[in-house]
Amino acid sequence: MKISLWDIYKVFTKIGLILIGGGYVILPILKKEVIEDRNWITEDELVDYYAISQSLPGIIAANISIFVGYKLRGKFGALVATIGIITAPFICIASISSIIAQIIDWTPTKSILWGVEFGVIILIISSVQELWKKAIPDKFSLFIFLIFLAVILKFHVPPTPIIISSIIIGIAYNYIIRKRGNEL
Repeated sequence: MKISLWDIYKVFTKIGLILIGGGYVILPILKKEVIEDRNWITEDELVDYYAISQSLPGIIAANISIFVGYKLRGKFGALVATIGIITAPFICIASISSIIAQIIDWTPTKSILWGVEFGVIILIISSVQELWKKAIPDKFSLFIFLIFLAVILKFHVPPTPIIISSIIIGIAYNYIIRKRGNEL
């Protein structure tokens, strides 16, 4: 079944409209919209796209949209999904940019943002839970995770060396596992 570009645009515009809090909260929203409701991609693909999007420069939501759109309809699908994900935020920002300072200082806005923060934290925790199931499948993965977590918390290492180290360890670990599997 070929998915129409219009359907891709509508879904990603909807996601862009409800995506408050940035790329970290997109995972549960995408899971519902493109996996559970439409069966466009698999959960494994979503986690892979998310992981790759974290490693690339740019907005996480736009990066994931590019991957999903490309899988669905190639280059045009990637373009349409990206346009869809940025449509609502662009319109909102363009509409309120001239009065944003006044809106931020307005008491009802402060109350709304205070409440939204809780929702964002819940969505981030939900994203971590989804990623945890796929990213920490064994004791070795848990060990590596805990080592890197300790390094980040203790030494305040920026994400780039952690990501590069994780890639190297992942490649080496999978090479060793495959080599042992061939010998057995």
